[in-house]
Amino acid sequence: MKNKLIESAEDVFRRQGFNGASVQDITGAAGVPKGSFYNHFESKQALAAEIVRRYARGTDHSMLQGDASPLERLREHFLTQAGRTRATGVEFGCLLGTFAGECASAGDQVHVAVREVLDAWTDAVADVIEAGQAAGEITTARPARTLAAFLIDSFEGAALRAKTYGDQSNLIEQLDIALAALRA
Repeated sequence: MKNKLIESAEDVFRRQGFNGASVQDITGAAGVPKGSFYNHFESKQALAAEIVRRYARGTDHSMLQGDASPLERLREHFLTQAGRTRATGVEFGCLLGTFAGECASAGDQVHVAVREVLDAWTDAVADVIEAGQAAGEITTARPARTLAAFLIDSFEGAALRAKTYGDQSNLIEQLDIALAALRA
């Protein structure tokens, strides 16, 4: 039942956002009694934080490793993320971006979870950027972690625009512009 609630809640949050979703919406989508929700989660906020962390665990970082150039690995990683968003509905955007946009009102547990996930993602991207800097492929004008945050923020902003238009075509162009800005 807990997994059913998580699966259903992820879809409900993706479609309605944290603030737009009620426990009743979640249990209704899961087809379980409302009272059973509290047997598994202390609050909607605790469930949302778990979903953010679960979403992060499902992120494929494998293409950040390998023999391709760092810029190629970064491009593949973000294209994979774009594909993940496309598979769940461009019009609903990136789940992480959805929760990030509601951090101020979603509560501390959600805020902390989103921050932890963004920090871990930034660290993973920064490792590749450091390798690119060492190889002379990526600029050293800024620290790798700063460039990683810039790249992620550019991607998430483009994903937000794609959500507005229901079309990811500009997202790929924005990604290529951001990656070009990193070149040495």
